[in-house]
Amino acid sequence: MRFPDDVPVLTDSLVTLRAHTAADIDPAYETCQDPEMQRWTTIPVPYLHEHAVDYLTRQIPARWQDGSSFAWAIEYDGRYAGTVDLRDSEGGVGEIGFAVSPWARGHGVMTRAVKLVVRHAFDDLGWRRVTWRAYVGNWASRRVAWKAGFRSLVTLPDGGLQRGVRRDEWVASVARDDELEPQGNWWTVPVIEGKGIRLRALAAKDAERVMAACNDARTQHWLAGLPSPYGLEDAEAFIDGRLELLASGEGVSWAIADAETDELLGNISVFDLNNRIDKTMAEVGYWAHPDARGRGVMAAAAGLAIRHAFTPLDDAGLGRRRLVLYAAAGNTASARVAEVNGFTRTGLDRAAAPLRDGVYDDLVCFDLLATEYTP
Repeated sequence: MRFPDDVPVLTDSLVTLRAHTAADIDPAYETCQDPEMQRWTTIPVPYLHEHAVDYLTRQIPARWQDGSSFAWAIEYDGRYAGTVDLRDSEGGVGEIGFAVSPWARGHGVMTRAVKLVVRHAFDDLGWRRVTWRAYVGNWASRRVAWKAGFRSLVTLPDGGLQRGVRRDEWVASVARDDELEPQGNWWTVPVIEGKGIRLRALAAKDAERVMAACNDARTQHWLAGLPSPYGLEDAEAFIDGRLELLASGEGVSWAIADAETDELLGNISVFDLNNRIDKTMAEVGYWAHPDARGRGVMAAAAGLAIRHAFTPLDDAGLGRRRLVLYAAAGNTASARVAEVNGFTRTGLDRAAAPLRDGVYDDLVCFDLLATEYTP
């Protein structure tokens, strides 16, 4: 193909994809100075102005001409806003890559650009499937892929190579007949306040308090699956893992914080939202920092989380019909949280709760229906 004459212009109401020009060199260079751009891509670091010149004036035209890849400049609000490309299209299956300038993030620019290019791959190039890849942890890229309908996500250990270092990769794809719309839920963590506490997303600043809570002898006794000792790295991994819970649609996890100081008092989660048998139910789980015990903190936090779980999806809730909760028979404090919030004891699983000392306690089962819920 002749560059730039044969480069198709793709556009919707807000975003235009076009051939790169010499005028894009400086803004592309500036984009590649962004720390996030360097963190998640394979561009040279440090990124020099000559790299931008070479990429836009030599590499991109050459690849259009030999058919090895097709890259478009993204234009938004009359400005260069990034690049999106298609490559490795042998056998009707290829990959998409993209990067957006910092100033254009948060406006849906990249999702629009990805949809335009994917549709072009299917309708004009005759592709059967488009694959997306990103290093594990690149939540912004994963969210764009999710919004554009990519699905069947898997993690490939050491799947990517970045400047000589192997990194784990996420991989997902979308097929020609698939709808280019999100599949499943990507939950958000709303801030909810009441009774002197605040439910909010866990943050890096909470790691020390998470570590202290999860090293507590009482917490360790009832939650035998926790690492022992529980280190700062374990706490940081727990906090990072809450993002996966949201992105996979599996659940929502809150930090329970003091409404005045914002100090972490515990954690509460509504999870198992993708239950294979019943996608209208969920489970409630929690743990408290020793400082929060005996003050009604967990009962209050559970009440706030339950209210959100039963709030309809159209009202930005979780739209649950039924909640379940489990407590070891000896953990009367945990059972009390369930009872105070209106849960009904429905049964007992004998010797089903492993404890830290190797003993198996009975597991008390509770549930609460939306039809009987009273705030």
